Amino acid sequence: MYSLVMNESIKMLRKKRLWVVVLILLVLVPIFTYAQLRATLNNQKQLGTTDWKVQVRQSINDTTNRLNSTRIPEEWKKWMRIRVQQLQYYLDHDINPTSPNGVTFTRDFMSNAVALFIPLLIVIVSSDIVSGEYTGGTIKVLLTRPVKRWKILTSKLITIVLFVSVIVVLTGIVAYAISGWVFGYKGWTYPVLTGFQTKGEEIETSGVHVLPQWLYMIMEYGLAWYACLAVACISFMVSVLVRSTAVGMGIMVSALIAGTLLTNMASAWESAKYFFMVNLRLTDYLAGTIPPIPGLSLSFSVVNLAVWSIGSLIIAYVVFIQRDVL
Repeated sequence: MYSLVMNESIKMLRKKRLWVVVLILLVLVPIFTYAQLRATLNNQKQLGTTDWKVQVRQSINDTTNRLNSTRIPEEWKKWMRIRVQQLQYYLDHDINPTSPNGVTFTRDFMSNAVALFIPLLIVIVSSDIVSGEYTGGTIKVLLTRPVKRWKILTSKLITIVLFVSVIVVLTGIVAYAISGWVFGYKGWTYPVLTGFQTKGEEIETSGVHVLPQWLYMIMEYGLAWYACLAVACISFMVSVLVRSTAVGMGIMVSALIAGTLLTNMASAWESAKYFFMVNLRLTDYLAGTIPPIPGLSLSFSVVNLAVWSIGSLIIAYVVFIQRDVL
């Protein structure tokens, strides 16, 4: 198995997909960092102060005033009311929710990227792990080796898990290295609040507690890794079912984009919570963000992604073992 995994890893590196992912991160993370810097400077310029409390109070006032608008959908107003209560809780406990430093940027970057950006990077790496063998005409050579098919497929799955882990860790390293150069590399021990619970339009703070930012980031990146692993397993199944890499990648990209649209446009459709795409934002449960669709919770999303992943792997193994490659 070790030799098989090494062989698959070498093939993956030769395709240079991982280097494409690195290049994307090196290009886009500086853009996001600059955008964050401009937003911070513009906010400070408008308010005429760098005092974070003034900024938080202004954010609370602006959000409260927007609630009076009749043009804003009721679903958005519900989210805005929860956000006002959270900001007020931070203000009352003298904790800056957006402390400008490299660690905070790295944390926020993963929170915003876990639903679409990082999964798309995973698809780039995993979309042709099996279908690429058909496209390149190497599937017959691969299956003529004196190794059972399930072992070959398992080696490919292990390789995907390794590369998913590398991408998640690499994303954090690149985001911290680049943003830290702009905002500073301090902030690992900065306090972060977690444990917010939403009940209707009210927020429950009895379970709120303070964590150091380094521990919060470990929890956040762990949840992000879990979500990305689910995307990799589903992409793995699609790669087995579809012999064309382009078609497989198109299916996964379309599914991920559809998930983003569903969370923004179909919040009243409660049955949409069973799609894996709308359950990828596991990090939102740490921050206490209101679920995009009623009925979603951390336990539900974790189980949902596990069911999708296990089901995808079962289908992939059954099809790959029984398929006649001729």
